[in-house]
Amino acid sequence: MAPDQTDLPPAWDVLLDLRGDGPVHVRLEAALRRAVRDGRAAPGAALPPSRALAATLGVSRWVVTQAYGHLVAEGVLEARTGSATRVAARPADLRGPVGGARPAPAPLPARRAFDLAPGVPDLRHVPRADWVRATRAALAAASDADLAGPVPGGHPRARAAVLAHLLAARAVTADDVRVTSGAAEGMHRVAVMLLAAGHRAVLVEDPGWPRLREVAGAAGLTTVPVPVDEGGLDVAQARLRAARAGARAVLVTPAHHFPTGAALAPERRDALVRWAREVDGLVVEDDYDAEHRYDRRPVAALQGLAPERVLLLGSLSKTLSPAVGLGWAVVPPRWRDAFDAADGTDPSTLTQLVVAELLAGGSYARHVRAGRLRYARRRRALVDALRRHLPGCTVDGLDAGLHVRLHLPDGVDGDVVAEAAARLGVTIAPGSRYDAPGGSASRGTLVLGYGALADARVEGAVARLAAAVRGVARGPS
Repeated sequence: MAPDQTDLPPAWDVLLDLRGDGPVHVRLEAALRRAVRDGRAAPGAALPPSRALAATLGVSRWVVTQAYGHLVAEGVLEARTGSATRVAARPADLRGPVGGARPAPAPLPARRAFDLAPGVPDLRHVPRADWVRATRAALAAASDADLAGPVPGGHPRARAAVLAHLLAARAVTADDVRVTSGAAEGMHRVAVMLLAAGHRAVLVEDPGWPRLREVAGAAGLTTVPVPVDEGGLDVAQARLRAARAGARAVLVTPAHHFPTGAALAPERRDALVRWAREVDGLVVEDDYDAEHRYDRRPVAALQGLAPERVLLLGSLSKTLSPAVGLGWAVVPPRWRDAFDAADGTDPSTLTQLVVAELLAGGSYARHVRAGRLRYARRRRALVDALRRHLPGCTVDGLDAGLHVRLHLPDGVDGDVVAEAAARLGVTIAPGSRYDAPGGSASRGTLVLGYGALADARVEGAVARLAAAVRGVARGPS
């Protein structure tokens, strides 16, 4: 039953102005930060429960929990098991931007001793020496024209090197590729391109990585959630929901779904392509970590099955570093002009030339191969530790990627466990973070990343996580 809005302190209704651009949870976060900064929300003041505030503001509970979670991580709010979320007694420094954009400080995941945040590679092993050599070689070979500024779509040497890599590693079928500033920037161009062609909605996985669906939504597309199971996206449900919403595009992670870890089943791959052909639609393939497969060779990109219907997006953020700021888009020929015409930001020419050197010289391939061995070993250690310390929990997903999903015992709330683990120095993500707005199917799960976790800390991280789970299962003392 929805909470009675009269139960809420009326002041919160007035304090939180959500007008503006950008995702709603970012606007709510900014509004809460302004209220604390201006002293209208005093230190120690209790915030409404997430469900109640969501009802008052007319937003999903996910929006509120996302905003609360980010502000707890920044030290603006405090959360204790069995107690209300409150304004911190001494809130963190709130100077800086207070509009729709988030402030400059990085989110908390990289700051705790036991880092199980998903989506982060092992930055200790970035091939710095190879990067320096590639930079010297790229600068030595660069012409004056090369240094004048970025070439729309990417420098020819970078495009050729990326395409050669994708042909060999991902079995794509293409004669050209666009270089982008990353998958999010590529998705922005795709959304603008689709809108210009008359599309108004795009199907998205539920649960799923929120970043790209938020980009699509911010551009003006309606995102239509479609459930995911052990076989990946439910294509039968996708057909039904697409028909109701008038959607002819879908955003999907067929090689390794986030966060379930499933691969799109072969029959569903075929069915999804058939649907796209029937409706004259487009499949947007997010190839975010497909090269991290440990039990077999990585599955080929869906793009190779239907190059005229599948647009592939990828980047170096999970294999090399998010700081590189370089990605790619393999665009079907009929869409290339529209993709190129969409507004966007090109990566620097020097970055492109350096990456071309890394790819062409074999340094990148060696780095990825070494990473597979390292991540496979760490994943085994993590899963073994989870089985010892949390025998009542189960792990699902392929032997792949940089994360696992953990199913908690019945009745144990993943959001509460994440807060309890944070107090023990462990960064984890509750599964509910990846549900589509309004959804709650993943409430009893956690998503544990092991990319940034040092091998020597695996056992300690899981031991502390287990203590958090047991504490939440017992309830407040």
